[in-house]
Amino acid sequence: MKFNTKTIHGKQHPDLAYGAVIPPIYQTTTYVQTTPGGHKGFEYSRTHNPTRQALENAFASIENGEFGLAFGSGLAAIDAVIKLLKPGDEVISTNDLYGGTYRLFTSIFEGFGIKFHFVGMENAANIENFVNHNTKLIWVETPTNPMLNIIDIKATAAIAKKHNVLLAVDNTFATPYLQQPLDLGADIVMHSATKYIGGHSDLVMGALIVKDKDLAKKLYFIQNASGAICGPQDSFLALRGIKTLHVRMQRHCENAKAVATYLASHPKVENVYWPGFKNHPNHTIAKTQMKDFGGMISFSTKGNDYSESIKLLEKLRIFTLAESLGGVESLAGHPASMTHASIPKAEREKTGVVDSLIRLSVGIEDEEDLINDLKQALG
Repeated sequence: MKFNTKTIHGKQHPDLAYGAVIPPIYQTTTYVQTTPGGHKGFEYSRTHNPTRQALENAFASIENGEFGLAFGSGLAAIDAVIKLLKPGDEVISTNDLYGGTYRLFTSIFEGFGIKFHFVGMENAANIENFVNHNTKLIWVETPTNPMLNIIDIKATAAIAKKHNVLLAVDNTFATPYLQQPLDLGADIVMHSATKYIGGHSDLVMGALIVKDKDLAKKLYFIQNASGAICGPQDSFLALRGIKTLHVRMQRHCENAKAVATYLASHPKVENVYWPGFKNHPNHTIAKTQMKDFGGMISFSTKGNDYSESIKLLEKLRIFTLAESLGGVESLAGHPASMTHASIPKAEREKTGVVDSLIRLSVGIEDEEDLINDLKQALG
């Protein structure tokens, strides 16, 4: 079954009760038992829920995995992965990553004795310099947030396998439409399903997908024991979003290419970060491991002028100044004061997240309207 068909039919079945084509919203806490322990596969909705189970099956299908898990947020999903570890363990993480992930790693889990190394991974060989006998996990974002760096998943997976270390890939920016990390050797794929998978800015959710049964069993235990699950209503909305993921992502990519090309030619723009450009440092790797280059762009104004960037953001009319990304509407953000504010300024700037940087989530509107909006804001 090819990807576009999987988004609609992958691991999905008509509802057993009445044959509903779309999985119903099972808005229930508990399920009747005919005798203690005698039930139809569902006991309590923190552990299992039919709507959530349909979604978890869909997650597994579109990422070519065997097991999917749905959580109340992307950070809840990441939290479950780190709970696989114990005090004294070490994690090698990309140094350019979502501010909430950095905050979770440094402000929560470092306090429990887990050590994190934040490493530039554009050259995957650099990762091996940080591997030691305590290393248990490599955490990758690619493309990275917000600098759109590309990390070679296959090369990183080879390093992980060599040292018997788990590799987890945050695939939020690329989505499984563009990139499937499990097929490239990753052990765990994570999504903030709030973003492109949901696709309509109306839910908050996280996802994990794995192939290994034993690893899945450990994660299911953490999911149930910690309880950071999503509800049936959000599961229903995410299932709906998955069904149009392929058509939305195609338009996101087309529009982002047009917007990035326009920005790169504008005299008031200093740098444009988008992996589709041939001069992007890892453009060749992006072409190899991705189907297209995604809907995310970051750029800075001429002279890296903070005040000019803020004025530009305030003048936008079609791009909405707001947190998040991946919805059908175009969004603009200021990473230094919004999504990445939890990262100390000195650390942010090491990776290029300067105060003038603007991040765009290019939506599926008409590309001419998007470019005209940027033109008037820059003008």
